[in-house]
This record gives sequence, C-alpha cells and structure tokens, in this order.
Amino acid sequence: MTQRIVLLMIDRPADWEYAPLAGAAHAWFGIDVVSASIDAAPLTTMGGLSLQPQRRLAELDPGDGDLWVVPGSPLWDEAPAPAPIVQALRERAARGGAIAGICGGTRALAAAGLLNERAHTSNEPGYLDAVPGYSGQAQYREQACVSTGGIVTAPGTSPVSFAEACLWLVAPEQADGIAQMRAMFARDFA
Repeated sequence: MTQRIVLLMIDRPADWEYAPLAGAAHAWFGIDVVSASIDAAPLTTMGGLSLQPQRRLAELDPGDGDLWVVPGSPLWDEAPAPAPIVQALRERAARGGAIAGICGGTRALAAAGLLNERAHTSNEPGYLDAVPGYSGQAQYREQACVSTGGIVTAPGTSPVSFAEACLWLVAPEQADGIAQMRAMFARDFA
C-alpha cells in the first residue's frame, strides 16, 4: 500500500515550511505527496511560485492519506480558518487520522479544537490565543516541534524538525533514513 501525505493549503503557503517534508517524503522515502485546497484553484506561494493543487477538499475522505499537513500562510493571521478546513480537520481527527500544522497552520488545528487537550507548540506563546474556541494555553510548549497523539505542531522556524516528526508518523519503519535526513540537515548548523 502506498503511503500518502496530503498538503492542505490556502493561498500564499510558506514554501520553506512544507518543502523539506514534501521533498524528502517523495524523493527519499517514496511517499506519495498530494496538494489540496478548498477549491483546487491555483495558489501563489510566499516565494511567488505558482502552485496548482491536485485535489479539492470536498474530494478528500477524512480517512484519505497517512497524514494531512497544514502549512503556514500569512492569510491564517488575517482571518479565521475557513470553516470547510476546520470541519475536515475535526472529521479526520474523529477518525484517528494524523494531522500536522506548522506556523500559521497551527491556527487551523486550534480552530478545530485539536490543541485544547494535548501538548502543542506554535510560533510563540499567545499566538493562538485569539483563535475562536482555543483554550489550550496550559498545553503550550516552547519547543521546536511537538508530536503527541497523532498531532504534530511546529513554529515556522522549525521545518526540518517538523519534517522529521511527520516522517516518524508516516514511515516509522524507515528509522535509518529519517536519522540520515536529520543528520544531513543538521550539518548546516554544525
């Protein structure tokens, strides 16, 4: 069975937040990576690249894929998370499906109520406080990445830690490859 990661995006996704995960998952681990948005209309990344989502949100079953990933975008800070995304995340979580959010994407997870009762992180303490329905302040951790109960969260400054945690959820049998990926990216800071 092919493993699959679904990148659930809104316009202006932050290229650096999902790129380490998508690139490594597809090229090094043989994991299928699919992009999706509410209407599958073309998106423009923060880097100015055109991105054509492959699926509409309505085409996804909440059980599709091994992991749904919500990348950041400045739009998460400008308006509440779109209701169709919030509902889809709730339905996926209710089925026990793994979900990950990085940077502003953590706001979608917070809006879906997924961070109220579990350890999580985001861009900084207080970043999620204005999200309607969020009451997980006591669960906030000042860490590069938090993975608990099938939910991964990270600030936008931690795309490699985020990629590693996501790969552990999707492909734990590839521990050696995940360790090699981490070591390769860590050389940049040696």
